Amino acid sequence: MRIIVAPDSFKGSATARELCECIRAGIQDADPNAEAILMPMADGGEGTVDNLVLATGGKTIRRRVSDPLGRPVEAAYGVLGDGVTAVIEAAQASGLTLLKPEERNPLLTSSYGTGELILHALEAGYRRFLIGLGGSAVNDGGAGMLRALGMRLLNADGEPLPDGGGALAELSGIDLSGLDPRLAEAEFKMANDVSNPLCGPQGASSVFGPQKGATPEMIRQLDEGLLRYGKVLSQATGTEVAELPGSGAAGGMGAALLSVLKAESRPGIEWVMELTRFEEHLRTADLVITGEGRLDKQTKFGKAIAGICGKARLYDVSVIALCGSLEVSAEEIEEMGLLAAFSVLPGPCSLEDATVHVAAWTRRQTGQILRILLSGRQAVRKDPDRLPRS
Repeated sequence: MRIIVAPDSFKGSATARELCECIRAGIQDADPNAEAILMPMADGGEGTVDNLVLATGGKTIRRRVSDPLGRPVEAAYGVLGDGVTAVIEAAQASGLTLLKPEERNPLLTSSYGTGELILHALEAGYRRFLIGLGGSAVNDGGAGMLRALGMRLLNADGEPLPDGGGALAELSGIDLSGLDPRLAEAEFKMANDVSNPLCGPQGASSVFGPQKGATPEMIRQLDEGLLRYGKVLSQATGTEVAELPGSGAAGGMGAALLSVLKAESRPGIEWVMELTRFEEHLRTADLVITGEGRLDKQTKFGKAIAGICGKARLYDVSVIALCGSLEVSAEEIEEMGLLAAFSVLPGPCSLEDATVHVAAWTRRQTGQILRILLSGRQAVRKDPDRLPRS
């Protein structure tokens, strides 16, 4: 049996690489003869750089940049094995994991550090970029990122705006004349983990603001700011960005990439599958085991599992998902294209317990699933005319 092991990370508990090893161990527990092909996945968020560097034989470069609150932090970007493509995760410099829960405030957080990473890569001579969006702590529409690259955001008096999503309510215009001239030579690709628009009920503020610390009143303020920001971007760049799929990714950073940097947009999982040659392995696979920390209604919108199911469907390969939190119905699991989905948790537990035991629980659940599948395969092979035991 040839099984592709392709999970995304369980955020805060286990990386995709760690989960690959746990799942492989569970497979070997059930069937020592099974072949497990480890392909750690990412959808543009945490793990994108590490997984693509590993898969392509690239390298990692570390630089000192600004975190979402402007404090110094060490962040990494990757260079693919082709030697010319820089891979940057918004989560590295502008990620939610960089903040304590009490520090989360999207009125104040900024994507400036992501822009600094792009600048470092430009200075190193790279002109091809894959920007991974996901796991951000910001809701500033990528304004901080663009400011780091030389754009000025101005209020009605022509004065520069401060950082943070809350400042966008005072935005009157932008000045693109100071953008780094090297950007004109650069090619940007955007790996987004969601297809949400910039504003509105399905926009960045309404859907993702709460997990970044936004209260209902803050969400209203942030959404109004992004609406104003989208109009100003459209006037300045000629790109009607507010309703574009993915413009709301990473707190609206997608809008900045699509309009100012003219990025080509695809779901992050599609870029990752292409660069890791996932489809080549799929042609000879019997099963795919994937997973992510939470399987919910957002999973079908550009997340890793959705992309994997779509590709596996082309080759009639079944996909099973493992997760920490299972928040979808049986009908929704089927709609996603999954054969089945299982939580690795043995029952209600604290986040601390889940983090400590996730490796053992994932291994055990994988082994149980494989034993069921193998039992079914053996039953199919048996002689239908066999006699009962005496």
